[in-house]
Amino acid sequence: MSSEQNAEQSAAHTTEHQQNPQDPRSAQPDAVPQASAAAPEPVRFDTKIAVLLRDDLESWQQLNVTAFLVSGLGSQVPEVIGEPYEDGDGVRYLSMFRQPVLVFEGGKETLKAAHARALSRALPRSLFTSDLFATGHDRDNRAAVRAVRTDDLDLVGLAVYGPKNSVDKVLKGARMHP
Repeated sequence: MSSEQNAEQSAAHTTEHQQNPQDPRSAQPDAVPQASAAAPEPVRFDTKIAVLLRDDLESWQQLNVTAFLVSGLGSQVPEVIGEPYEDGDGVRYLSMFRQPVLVFEGGKETLKAAHARALSRALPRSLFTSDLFATGHDRDNRAAVRAVRTDDLDLVGLAVYGPKNSVDKVLKGARMHP
């Protein structure tokens, strides 16, 4: 067999492998082999974002209260916000929290005690009272909260952010939301 025939046969053999996706020898010439790197270390946060909901809320109320509460933290505590998202086509999306939000529940007294502990520790917090279910916008929401003394607030939700151990102490007596 001449060297020319040998080169043609080799080229045909290479083309055959490139066209067969089942053949591991058919890898694209520009494909970079995947490194067999160990799984990345999990990200650990020394802070916690937590929402505490009163345990007698309807499902729609739980969702509504949670959304309102976390919007308060995100607007006032910039370090909880991560980077903007972008999909594979380059479409950009808004930033979200950089860490998980843990949702807890408890009775009225648990919520009242957690609120007092959050205040005593001066943790960033947002609140939702039962009066806010009857209002329709921010101005009325703020007026409804302002009309009630701190000890008399009928709390249905509280969000707090801070060092893990401080937030854990605030949430004493609460349980993870199911």
